[in-house]
Amino acid sequence: MKKGFVKILAVAVLAGILTSAVLTGCNDSSTQTSTTAATSTESSAEAPKKETYDPTPLDPDTVYFADIDIKDYGKIIVKLDQKSAPITCANFVALANMGFYDGLTFHRIMKDFMMQGGDPEGTGNGGSENTIKGEFSANGVENPLLHTRGAISMARASYSMDSASSQFFIVHQTSPHLDGQYACFGYVTDGMSVVDKICEEAEPIDNNGTIEKEKQPVINSIKIRT
Repeated sequence: MKKGFVKILAVAVLAGILTSAVLTGCNDSSTQTSTTAATSTESSAEAPKKETYDPTPLDPDTVYFADIDIKDYGKIIVKLDQKSAPITCANFVALANMGFYDGLTFHRIMKDFMMQGGDPEGTGNGGSENTIKGEFSANGVENPLLHTRGAISMARASYSMDSASSQFFIVHQTSPHLDGQYACFGYVTDGMSVVDKICEEAEPIDNNGTIEKEKQPVINSIKIRT
């Protein structure tokens, strides 16, 4: 994948507002504003998980949950909203079901903003082989979901609204500047205490939330259930 990919949205950086910046994952401070440039775990860094896949559309009448198990922290349970973001949810579920996220990390963490992960490189520059359409209003897609505390959304590159791949972020504190710019696709229903602990204990090495490789929280697994 092209560099500059995961910086998610520092859009709020309007006139130098301290980088409560976004989560895109690139290293250019644009829309994706969160330069997720951190290194990931050895397993993910040494063997990038790049596989092609064809996401199957989800049943709009079924309730889907994602159990995100984080090593040494516990589980974060997310309820997906495939009616508001069908493409995004189908992509996330497909990746989770194929074990793509197992062993990856959260490489970018900013207290009172968000925690971002799902990059096989652990730097903010990687993803899967697929990219998907950005399901948010700035890209012409109606998506009513807001980036309130506990929202889960997709990171993308600032240079393209359709560049989201595997990187996602969980909002620690409500961030309205992300609304309409990133594809929110669900909310945490249990485990916000885990999000709080990770965000509060994080020791980023720069203003973009970059976490040192050895200190990046590891995703044991993401399991989908209905």
